[in-house]
Amino acid sequence: MREVSVQRLKDGDVLAKEIYSSNGKILLGKGVVLKSQFINRLRQLDMHGIYIEDDLTSDIIIEDVISDQHRFNAMSAIEKSCKTIQTGKNKEINIKEAVSNIVQDILFQKEIMISLMDMRNIDNRVYAHSVNVCVLSCVLGKGLGLPVDKLNDLAQGALLHDVGIVNLPSEILNKRGPLTNDEKEVYQNHTTEGYDIVRKKAQTSIIIAHMAYQHHEWTNGNGYPRKLKGASIHPLAEIVAVADFYDCLIHGSPGIPRVLPHVACEILMANAGVRFRHELIHIFLQHIAAYPTGYTVKLNNGETGVIVGQNKGLPTRPIVRVFDGKVNLSQVKVAEYNLVQERTLFIDYIIE
Repeated sequence: MREVSVQRLKDGDVLAKEIYSSNGKILLGKGVVLKSQFINRLRQLDMHGIYIEDDLTSDIIIEDVISDQHRFNAMSAIEKSCKTIQTGKNKEINIKEAVSNIVQDILFQKEIMISLMDMRNIDNRVYAHSVNVCVLSCVLGKGLGLPVDKLNDLAQGALLHDVGIVNLPSEILNKRGPLTNDEKEVYQNHTTEGYDIVRKKAQTSIIIAHMAYQHHEWTNGNGYPRKLKGASIHPLAEIVAVADFYDCLIHGSPGIPRVLPHVACEILMANAGVRFRHELIHIFLQHIAAYPTGYTVKLNNGETGVIVGQNKGLPTRPIVRVFDGKVNLSQVKVAEYNLVQERTLFIDYIIE
């Protein structure tokens, strides 16, 4: 399978991974042959890319670090929690089982390199973001050697970190260009709102509430809402901040336009010692594929290829399968370059 921009889809492309709604229902199933009405609907849903099958990459299987079932259970749990908050019902937030499953999935993995693109759409982007931040936070927490009880606290706080945005206007939530000063003030209130919501729930601790409160604080003191600095920021909130920022970069967020993963990695490195502690960025980037498996790239020698594998610890030097682009696929000459060994080869850019 390989990743293709929704804008480049054509009639006859075959879907390689299911596309889900926020409640876990399948919008389009694996193996569906895409027709123009399906492609138009995907564009209306504001999706950026999907995975399709083709003969050149049929052997490439891109796995998530958690099971599909656990991802969608978590998405359903955070959706129910947010809707409970929106309706004003004084019900408890029931997410412990969902986050425990995520923690166990991640602990089970020996070596984690996150490469799967999150195929979110306009109806589930808030919930998909929350689950992704939960997963990314747990991966970083595991890398830091946190014990299981701390990982479970971290996972709960990460899943709930953005509950304060549930009542924000949709025009702010869906905006990707710069926010006006008034919009920025409204948006930044979500940290305080989230803290107030979470701390009043009997099943959550004050530590979990502080992750909602502090995930936009910067290590240099220029964050919000309280301009905390360095050691004044709770360590678990620091982890959530890294995961949140990365996911906002690769999928877009209010005031933050979407960028490609390798650009997001560069931005994270530039923010080490500014927004985040150096140690957190160093460990986080060991588990992130700068050029995700399945992406199509152009090499500096002019050849086009698809990322088919990763080299752990060297996120900018993946394994690339190149082909000569002939129409008859049976005659296509295929070669693979391991960029760790091919030291004169570099990726010029990702083809979206």
